[in-house]
Amino acid sequence: MIKTAAKEDVPVLARLAVCLWNGHSAAEMEAEYSELLSQEEASLFLALCEGKEIGFAQCQLRHDYVEGTKSSPVGYLEGIFVKPEFRHRGYAKKLLQACETWAMEMGCREFASDCELGNANSFLFHKSVGFTEVNRVICFTKPLK
Repeated sequence: MIKTAAKEDVPVLARLAVCLWNGHSAAEMEAEYSELLSQEEASLFLALCEGKEIGFAQCQLRHDYVEGTKSSPVGYLEGIFVKPEFRHRGYAKKLLQACETWAMEMGCREFASDCELGNANSFLFHKSVGFTEVNRVICFTKPLK
């Protein structure tokens, strides 16, 4: 089952999110998700199996340029995660469908996402659910003196 996340879901969302983004703490994610859930242009969804939270998806509207798109706003999959023992059972696809439905309800005609270059599992997931690769990017940074 997929449900739209609410304020009371923030702690479990944060615990799931740090499995995806392990460079962040649960406290940081709780603060971010508390803020996101108050915004009209963002949504979070939870996947449940037998009443247990096993995955989540985060989507938002992007008004800035999104690689490969022609319209604005664009629905954007910011993150998706399903616990390893529940993968390959269709939960990620259902989470994505919830995000896409939300984006259409928000007036979007296009939906986009990204993944790290070395994340083969994410790349294969995106391809399997109908995304088309539009670009590959390597980012750079340097200190200013």
